[in-house]
Amino acid sequence: MLAVPEMGLPGLYIGSSPERSPVPSPPGSPRTQESCGIAPLTPSQSPKPEARAPQQASFSVVVAIDFGTTSSGYAFSFASDPEAIHMMRKWEGGDPGVAHQKTPTCLLLTPEGAFHSFGYTARDYYHDLDPEEARDWLYFEKFKMKIHSTTDLTLKTQLEAVNGKKMPALEVFAHALRFFKEHALQELREQCPSLPERDTVRWVLTVPAIWKQPAKQFMREAAYLAGLVSREDAEQLLIALEPEAASVYCRKLRLHQLMDLSGRTPGGGRLGERRSIDSSFRHAREQLRRSRHSRTFLVESGVGELWAEMQAGDRYMVADCGGGTVDLTVHQLEQPHGTLKELYKASGGPYGAVGVDLAFEQLLCRIFGEDFIATFKRQRPAAWVDLTIAFEARKRTAGPHRAGALNISLPFSFIDFYRKQRGHNVETALRRSSVNFVKWSSQGMLRMSCEAMNELFQPTVNGIIQHIEALLARPEVQGVKLLFLVGGFAESAVLQHAVQAALGARGLRVVVPHDVGLTILKGAVLFGQAPGVVRVRRSPLTYGVGVLNRFVDGRHPPDKLLVRDGRRWCTDVFERFVAAEHPAPGRREIRAAMQFGDTEIKVTAVDVSTNRSVRAAIDFLSN
Repeated sequence: MLAVPEMGLPGLYIGSSPERSPVPSPPGSPRTQESCGIAPLTPSQSPKPEARAPQQASFSVVVAIDFGTTSSGYAFSFASDPEAIHMMRKWEGGDPGVAHQKTPTCLLLTPEGAFHSFGYTARDYYHDLDPEEARDWLYFEKFKMKIHSTTDLTLKTQLEAVNGKKMPALEVFAHALRFFKEHALQELREQCPSLPERDTVRWVLTVPAIWKQPAKQFMREAAYLAGLVSREDAEQLLIALEPEAASVYCRKLRLHQLMDLSGRTPGGGRLGERRSIDSSFRHAREQLRRSRHSRTFLVESGVGELWAEMQAGDRYMVADCGGGTVDLTVHQLEQPHGTLKELYKASGGPYGAVGVDLAFEQLLCRIFGEDFIATFKRQRPAAWVDLTIAFEARKRTAGPHRAGALNISLPFSFIDFYRKQRGHNVETALRRSSVNFVKWSSQGMLRMSCEAMNELFQPTVNGIIQHIEALLARPEVQGVKLLFLVGGFAESAVLQHAVQAALGARGLRVVVPHDVGLTILKGAVLFGQAPGVVRVRRSPLTYGVGVLNRFVDGRHPPDKLLVRDGRRWCTDVFERFVAAEHPAPGRREIRAAMQFGDTEIKVTAVDVSTNRSVRAAIDFLSN
């Protein structure tokens, strides 16, 4: 199968039969008290074709795993009350003063490669290891984006632990997913002892919208290996796109659950209003149809100025600012059912919170030497983790209006190792360096001015703003006046202030949900209960297959001529399944069909002579 980049198209179902028509993603079927009863939408990406009879799957509970670059967690809801979202238990450990409804995406394996721990437990145990012993343990952190950045991703791709040792990436991800599976099922058993063991859970995994199909397939393969679902029950697992999940959740938010960065109160100050945004909007539109005084009725209905300023089409943008990436999507809220239509293909880039961490590491390299930092990370990996934790704590306190300097603790191991390697102390290194905005404090810490800390944010923050501005300039998304800022990095006061300053002046309302760090996780649960809520998606690529067509002199190049059984064929013809244009195809012995519009791509093939149908799969991980 071939893929041609940069052809954004609506979510369509287009096969190779002469009759081609757009078919939106079907909505979830009605639920009962006993099960979700949602029609399966997301197929297996296993490279092995399999003949399957269609069957209606039934789920009693949806468990969503938000597998983030810096932090991860799970949440669930029962089919009998789908919008009552249960957050996972609070994690043991954690950083003082930091709410930890998620846990760090940190995995610790024994020197033999066996699973030891995940999250805070892994981080704290690794911290307490003897430095010499720590060299043999495999500690992985912030490893999610390696899957996106690897250009030749396969099932054999390797990940490097902080000590330099490598392990198959598939096993690393499977260890992490298995951890969440076991914790979630244990909590479900405790809350609902009568819950059946099998075929009762629909699992949802979140991935960035900018991830390509190989990365999505990789996550599904890791889920198979972890035992979340089997290949035979592939429909029990959905892949959710992170900004989509956030959008699904934001449309359900009540007006008092939002913070408007312009200082205005969403809902016109009526904080007691309990109606959700999408239901409020439907109610207001109904009143608008009965009155010419649109603005008055919008405010009186409880929607307030936030939605009164929206133009016809009800368009809004979601900027998912996470640990590794920024993901942008633009949706149109459709009536009367509140479904969502994507207006432009998901976009974004590597502008997550880890960019600030990398800027801090580059600053250390300027002060102490790039070779020293590389050696320290390799020979004292646990102490390096300590240093990053210390910086993370100070990073969270950074703000545009902070006046005082920030102290960052250097581990004793760092100070001692530097003296042994260089022959002088870190204070001397600071005096000799060209970095004049970082000093050595009398408490034995790095003392950084607030301006210097904010400067570390600028490359990442500017990248986010530039991406948003570029998307707003697209003709397909004109009329957007509301921006939801979500994701863990959206908690940063530096980012919030910069986005508001840059985009508020052009009339864009920037709104942040109160539980901004959990928006994607909660939205993924809602998506799992009703995957058809996103009715139309835009494909980032043109998809098709290579076929043989009848050779036409003057139209086809002579070097593509193939003569077989006296018939002349043109080879290497790319027949597009999803593209800006849809040329009518000819008949063939096997009729292929590809379904677009879900978060993954489904392929079916029909033997024309026997009418036998099989479900095939595209292997995006094969070279």
